[in-house]
Amino acid sequence: MSPRGVAIEGLRERLFAAAERVLARDGAAALTSRAVTEEAECAKGVLHTHFAGLDEFVAELVLYRFGAAAARSAELPSRAGTGSVGENLADAASAVLSLDPGLVGLAVTRPLAAQRVREAWQAGAPGFAAIQEAISGYLRAEQELGRVATPLDVESVALALVGTLHHLLMTGSADAEPGPQAQVERLVRALIRTA
Repeated sequence: MSPRGVAIEGLRERLFAAAERVLARDGAAALTSRAVTEEAECAKGVLHTHFAGLDEFVAELVLYRFGAAAARSAELPSRAGTGSVGENLADAASAVLSLDPGLVGLAVTRPLAAQRVREAWQAGAPGFAAIQEAISGYLRAEQELGRVATPLDVESVALALVGTLHHLLMTGSADAEPGPQAQVERLVRALIRTA
């Protein structure tokens, strides 16, 4: 347990990691500020010292994880010409699919958290729009290299892929057959083949 009054390095990330462990192990209903701080081995009030409450914490966690997925997607255009197009798109999709559906569902069911996430995205925080933009940019770069057919409507492909990722996050289950990653890979093959 960290002593009171001592700054904890990397506290946000530590609390976020603890919350994800609680979600994975016990489900969304078990996510409380006390459960998070106990899992993070911090003082009980530390979450409320750094966040206005559990809703803000959940929103910040969602934004943090989407920021990481968007950062990984932003690397896509620089990968043009390397690997296969399908593998590169599937890799970017896996960053989004690595988000815990329980966390996303929790954020949606907590109105204040959902509102905070929406407002942050509208203000430019990285989310689905940034991921869609990265995919479009990547596909345009691949078109310039001749690895993706010129008539391919890259904006529509990017929208279809991001829309599918959104759907799988909101309704999918890691136990589904075929799994979310396999569904995305099949979609990518279909979208690129129809070019």
